[in-house]
Amino acid sequence: MTGRIAALYRHPVKGFTPEALSTVVLGAGAHFPCDRIYTVEDGPSGFNPAEPKHISKMRFTVLARISALARARTAYDEATGEFRVTCDAYPPFAGRLTTAQGRAAFEAWLAGFLAEQEPDDTHGPLKVLVAPGAHRFMDSRNGFVSVLNLQTVRDVEQKIGRPVDPLRFRANVLVEGWDAWAEHGHAGKTLRLGQSELTILDDTVRCAAVHVDPVTGDKDIDMCPELFAHYGHMACGVYARVTVGGRLAVGDVALGPRV
Repeated sequence: MTGRIAALYRHPVKGFTPEALSTVVLGAGAHFPCDRIYTVEDGPSGFNPAEPKHISKMRFTVLARISALARARTAYDEATGEFRVTCDAYPPFAGRLTTAQGRAAFEAWLAGFLAEQEPDDTHGPLKVLVAPGAHRFMDSRNGFVSVLNLQTVRDVEQKIGRPVDPLRFRANVLVEGWDAWAEHGHAGKTLRLGQSELTILDDTVRCAAVHVDPVTGDKDIDMCPELFAHYGHMACGVYARVTVGGRLAVGDVALGPRV
């Protein structure tokens, strides 16, 4: 089954807005480049950078807990470490997350932003964490690269009777041209994306983050109950691990799940 890469996205800071890419190079066994390399701890999480382990996303500032994050538009410069945030009339932020001073400044900015956007919430001391080595702040231990089939999203739209922005699912690779749900239930099978090959690890089981409109920040669709009601599960998309590294770009061929 042949399709095309429709879009590529990274999320440098976990929970914040995606950044579109035109091309990327995947490394064998590695995560999607510059994806979830930072997170913001909301009160002590127990994360130890000397012995990094997977920790529940609910310890961090994420959309599943704080929908207002979707209204903060972000951009990250990988070369300089500068992180920029804008949100309507709220004062913008710019600082280098590669420095302690820049991280402290962002913590202060975010505390003020959350106090204004969600005044009824209480947030513990905020602390920017940097992923050590090959560690990444993924929702799942299998979250090396996330792939979303746009025809599956259209099938969901048809079932629930309303438009669904694919960005709601926060995937890395969006594919056009596959049959709806062709990717589902195929753990162990191979995908060919551009010059790279990946093995599907698992279906991506969704959480309350997908209830949030990625533009407005409103919780406007109870997506998990909708998925379960129509399909008997709460998955949409797949996690995959890179077995053969290589370049992929928007417009490149995306070959199906295959043995």
